[in-house]
Amino acid sequence: MPLVVLQQTGSVAATGLAGGCAGVPVLLSPWWARRARQWVDSGTRLAVLAVVQAAALAMVPAAAVFGLLQAWVLIASGLLLGCADALSAPGRSALLADTGDRWGPDRAVLLLTWQDGIRRVGMVLGAPAGALAVAAGFTDSMLWVEAVAVLIAGLLAIGIVGERSPVVVEAPSIRGSLAGRPDVLYGWIARGTGSFTWFAFPLGLSVIGAERGRPGVYLAAGMSGYGLGSVVGTIASLAVVRRFSPAPLAALAWTLMGVCWIGMGIWTTPPAIAGVAALSGATLVLGITAISRVITRSSTGAERRALLSGQTVVVNAGSSAGLLVGGSVIAAAGAEHTLIGAGCLTAAVALAVLVLRRNTAAAQSAPCQTAIHVRRDRDHHPGRAA
Repeated sequence: MPLVVLQQTGSVAATGLAGGCAGVPVLLSPWWARRARQWVDSGTRLAVLAVVQAAALAMVPAAAVFGLLQAWVLIASGLLLGCADALSAPGRSALLADTGDRWGPDRAVLLLTWQDGIRRVGMVLGAPAGALAVAAGFTDSMLWVEAVAVLIAGLLAIGIVGERSPVVVEAPSIRGSLAGRPDVLYGWIARGTGSFTWFAFPLGLSVIGAERGRPGVYLAAGMSGYGLGSVVGTIASLAVVRRFSPAPLAALAWTLMGVCWIGMGIWTTPPAIAGVAALSGATLVLGITAISRVITRSSTGAERRALLSGQTVVVNAGSSAGLLVGGSVIAAAGAEHTLIGAGCLTAAVALAVLVLRRNTAAAQSAPCQTAIHVRRDRDHHPGRAA
């Protein structure tokens, strides 16, 4: 889409208009989508949102054909895309989780893990495929292809049945759904920080390649390694998550990802970057799978949709904030130092979350241990109890 906009308007500022507007409804969804997100409880309703997304995508190339590509078209397209995505992303995940619940124990997290893994593989393979198509002169055509693909994918969901939420007076809020689930909150803090520092990876490697006269080489090495690591992590994550407590595992996963950022800032050769990026892709999937397991095991129905929506907001807010400041940070500190700093911040927050969780768990278990000792003492000394 940025290339179509740039080609038609010649304005660099306009290239990010649609994307920027698409992020606004997602970031504001905790307020406006509280009831709307509960509406997406079937494949048919998910297909309706796909129609809206396809129409929003088609608005830009259609306007370009008729010479009407103006700012209001980009704004309208972005807002429609953002509204549909704010509802469809958590709704799709909730439907997958509901389907997994019917298949058996832990099948919900299995489907969510493969959804995320396939999406990441698509991101890695789609970027070079799209670049080749654009280079061949199919810039406008690619947006039409994207719109049609989104529409077909949505229509395939027709007939999928989710868990119908009972009629409630008030739909659960994201904050309310977090009550009694501190591990979800801790996981979001670690993941949100990782989303914020993500900019250092694609932007940093792009800048390193340009500075060394090898544009695209470092980014290609990093993304290829990351994609391969994501696939391996997806295959291994379910076995690992079953054997360890998910919340500490998520914190350790993002700690390792931070260490990987540091490694890419120190060893800046394509082979080293590819290897470290593969490790980061595997650890990231472990962290995401761990949080998904906590959510799917501790919630159903309306609360599950609220939590999945909150997770979408956390990821999008972190990524948007990181991209907003990322260019300025890299320009001031340099790509290598930015990667090291981003890694230190990610690892430090993840470790702090791990320590905080352990201290909270210890504080909660202390009264229980005291009560046990009082009962034992009373049983051994009846007279003292009297």
